[in-house]
Amino acid sequence: MAFNHLPAGVHDALGALSVTPVTHSVPMAKNHRPGQPAADTASRPSPGAILDRLASGPSRASRITHTEHLPPRPGRHAVWPDRIRSEVLAAVQSAGIEHPWAHQALAAEHAMDGESVVVSTGTASGKSLAYLVPVLSRLLDGSEAPNGRGATALYLAPTKALAADQCRSVKELSQPLGTAIRPAVYDGDTPVEEREWVRQYANYVLTNPDMLHRGILPSHPRWSSFLKSLKYVVIDECHTYRGVFGSHVAQVLRRLRRLCARYGSEPVFLLASATAADPAVAAERLTGLPVVEIADDASPRGELVFALWEPPLTELHGEKGAPVRRTATAETADLLTDLTLQGVHSVAFVRSRRGAELISVIAQERLAEIDRSLARRVAAYRGGYLPEERRALERALHSGELLGLAATTALELGIDVSGLDAVVIAGYPGTRASLWQQAGRAGRSGQGALAVLVARDDPLDTYLVHHPEALFDQPVESTVLDPDNPYVLAPHLCAAAAELPLTDDDLPLFGPTTAELLPQLEDAKLLRRRTKAWHWTRRERAADLTDIRGDGGSPVQIVEAGTGRLLGTVDAGSAHTTVHDGAVHLHQGRTYLVKHLDLEDSVALVEEANPTYSTTARDTTAISVLERDIEVPWGDGRLCYGSVEVTNQVVSFLRRRLITGEVLGETKLDLPPRTLRTRAVWWTVTEDQLDAARVNPEILGGALHAAEHASIGMLPLFATCDRWDIGGVSIPLHPDTLLPTVFVYDGHPGGAGFAERAFHTAREWLTATLEAIASCECEAGCPSCIQSPKCGNGNDPLHKRGAVRLLKVLLRDAPSAGAPTPVSASASASLEAASEGRPTSQDQEPGQDAG
Repeated sequence: MAFNHLPAGVHDALGALSVTPVTHSVPMAKNHRPGQPAADTASRPSPGAILDRLASGPSRASRITHTEHLPPRPGRHAVWPDRIRSEVLAAVQSAGIEHPWAHQALAAEHAMDGESVVVSTGTASGKSLAYLVPVLSRLLDGSEAPNGRGATALYLAPTKALAADQCRSVKELSQPLGTAIRPAVYDGDTPVEEREWVRQYANYVLTNPDMLHRGILPSHPRWSSFLKSLKYVVIDECHTYRGVFGSHVAQVLRRLRRLCARYGSEPVFLLASATAADPAVAAERLTGLPVVEIADDASPRGELVFALWEPPLTELHGEKGAPVRRTATAETADLLTDLTLQGVHSVAFVRSRRGAELISVIAQERLAEIDRSLARRVAAYRGGYLPEERRALERALHSGELLGLAATTALELGIDVSGLDAVVIAGYPGTRASLWQQAGRAGRSGQGALAVLVARDDPLDTYLVHHPEALFDQPVESTVLDPDNPYVLAPHLCAAAAELPLTDDDLPLFGPTTAELLPQLEDAKLLRRRTKAWHWTRRERAADLTDIRGDGGSPVQIVEAGTGRLLGTVDAGSAHTTVHDGAVHLHQGRTYLVKHLDLEDSVALVEEANPTYSTTARDTTAISVLERDIEVPWGDGRLCYGSVEVTNQVVSFLRRRLITGEVLGETKLDLPPRTLRTRAVWWTVTEDQLDAARVNPEILGGALHAAEHASIGMLPLFATCDRWDIGGVSIPLHPDTLLPTVFVYDGHPGGAGFAERAFHTAREWLTATLEAIASCECEAGCPSCIQSPKCGNGNDPLHKRGAVRLLKVLLRDAPSAGAPTPVSASASASLEAASEGRPTSQDQEPGQDAG
């Protein structure tokens, strides 16, 4: 956690995206925080100078497609509410913070008034202090109660690392308050012998939604004294609670509120969010309570130079002879190497665990060729590490021992990495909110910062680096979540009944679909109604019915075959695509080959190896329409939204040469199919529309297939998802529509809201898809426009020109006004899994593509 308070004139990192771009660099501020050593700004190069050095190599300059300069902004001070305890204000001042920014003071005022509030401001704007000051003041009041714990607070972070970082900072800030403030982390890494102390004595407990769901709520009698005194619930990085995960967390919070009411407390919710559209609406859907919105960022910001970087074309050729660009992974590894050689503290954000490991390995090898000592100053940071490995990396990062880090989003979420000069983002992270969150990691000590977005060879990234206005002139997205999704709600009703029998008075708390779901849970013999309440009937723990991360099933353990050593885990939903037989697995810079995936025992046996390639899984998909909720005429064609059943099977994997991405071969796999009931948007075209587009039967399949691939790649620009959250199917004659049809579906049981968002924005979404295909310089299709790396049909057939003509005709007939609002998902969605004692399961890897 960073409080990010500096005197007037000192500028902090990226804030809300509401600035006017300028075309020149500006000097960095030279002031520093009182009581702390001044940054050596004279020796620190400006972000523009760092970028110039990166672009100085052969053909490097031509890779920069756009540079955006965001100027510094002065801060606006205010005063803390007079109800804040003087001891807390003194502790804050002793940390070098004389006055709050205006948004912090306003948030504290609402919190002291007992109003739930969401602070949605830029990265490093001091959101932590905005909620921490009123929390500490109230805890100090509670410490004077006879039992010393008349007030408690609960802090929720999406990652263990962020909770641990927050705990360190709270201890530092509250040190002058002595034992009145007793913060403690309670998560899966907390030793058993410490847990009882946390339950009985800690008054500021830091945890994550997973532990709240599985550990705290089911054991609420042991937490009774804590819950009885609960005054505040802090939800940090709340913009990350989207899609299925966000919907699960929303129901976990409703269970928490219900138990608090049972113990006589009614906590105030304090939420911190990156800049987002409609943060109050999202916060209200998350908590189920009215929430006050504070979005006027009064903190200062340093200069930010943001470059868009497109890797060059290589001499290699991919499938069907398509041109191939240098991979974003290789390009990012080069940039991280160059930044480390310059002595620039930097982090490279990577979308996948394997990508983080690979970038780290490549950078280490190249640095070792120059100076072996430099190789030790670069590492990877990702989920799946064992707790002791994760903590060691965090310490090395804080101490400055590490100069460069290749990290997944585990590091994105608010950990204080003050002193970073540059951020390299390997591929668009899926949403503008995540992009700015990652870019804002640099410059957190007040200096200027450099951010570089390196485009992957796919439709969306290629579109963005050539359409900078889509990033810099557009607001961030709304957060999409659907707490009423029956696949999400059902297991939480079971968990709630196990915690405390459900009554009619509880039904409004859990949403409008509750009354219809309870009889189905009774029929499945999961709940039983006795007199006026529903009771859990099973011996097993109801909280184990669902994994709130949406993964489902037991995590697959990755075990070294020769030694039996546990290397890490991968979620069950990803196992088919990441640890199948023959897959390459990277861990802590070492490379392993998967010898065998045992799905029954949830174990992947691996052996250390040194292959010259990476692996990518491929799959096939079939889809059937279960229910059409709504359809809108698009000329003779139709745009539809409703429920579908998807059957998916991983059928093979590709071996790709490291660095170049060249395909070396394909190996067949024998894995079982998985079935998913979810929500989808689909569009059909008629024979007359095909004639108008000059799409004959010979090229129809390729035209639909190409449009499907590109539309999947472009949807993250319009919904808060990434490509792996969604999947697609295209069929020249679908048996349910009896027309050529393209489907795009949510890759989660019951849906996640992404297909619904696609339906609402269909005209804009498909227009961008058309432009992405038409503007690509390739002749017949490439990964930058219509090819997909996950296509189970080997990207065959594809017809680029046919897709362009087809989309033009479809969009010509699209209604100019917004599409009608689709009806809600049926509350009586299928719960067959419930009859097996598991009302929800993740049966399929998100983002599967039929090819």
